[in-house]
Amino acid sequence: MDSIWLEYGWTLLVLIGLEGLLSADNALVLAVIAKHLPDDEKKKAINYGIIMAFVFRFGALFAISFIANVWQVQAIGAAYLIYLGLKHIIPAGKDVEEEAEKVDKPRQAFWPTVLKIGVADLAFAIDSILAAVALALALPASGLPDFGGMDAAKFIVVLLAGVSGLILIKFAATWFVKLLDARPGLETTAYTIVAWVGIKLAVITLSHPSVGVLDAHFPHSTLWTVIFWGVLLAIAVGGWFLSDNHSSKKMKEDTK
Repeated sequence: MDSIWLEYGWTLLVLIGLEGLLSADNALVLAVIAKHLPDDEKKKAINYGIIMAFVFRFGALFAISFIANVWQVQAIGAAYLIYLGLKHIIPAGKDVEEEAEKVDKPRQAFWPTVLKIGVADLAFAIDSILAAVALALALPASGLPDFGGMDAAKFIVVLLAGVSGLILIKFAATWFVKLLDARPGLETTAYTIVAWVGIKLAVITLSHPSVGVLDAHFPHSTLWTVIFWGVLLAIAVGGWFLSDNHSSKKMKEDTK
């Protein structure tokens, strides 16, 4: 019995690490979406986003059997993330958005921004919960009664990992807001990551037994795991080196 709880503890640590990586993406998107707001509203929008993320992730836990079995839910999440990413990456989309920003510059709407954050959080919640549950379901049965459609011990492991992810989002989002001010070019990187996470959800959708385009085990295979994290790391590192550092530029201008 002790070995079972050691396995649960180890899985929890792995999940917290995984949530940390996924939360970094989520926090960066949160910071980018709230970027146009005034400083006082920016923090408020991020806090509302954290609250919505908690509600969505907790709700997703209870609806996991629905999320895991209804591929259309996964497809909608994938489509939204890919749309959100490409909308800001494709130059034509950027030109349209920049013109809209010029018209609306005096005051960007607060609540539509919060709603946009919420929808993005929901899509990320689906991805995060599916990843966590995939690991938790591999654990041996604890003997505790079911809760939320899962073994209670497995449910607690996923819940604790999700809460830790939300705490990380809170701190990371504040840091990313400052980072985006220093390196505005990272905004494109953030939306590229969003689109890539959307592709990950699309792979999960295509491997669903009801769709059957990809093998059901492919999303959890070593090959896809290496491809996904390898590309994600390449986007992040490439974006960092290609983005402008406004703070260093300003220092150079001041010394002239």
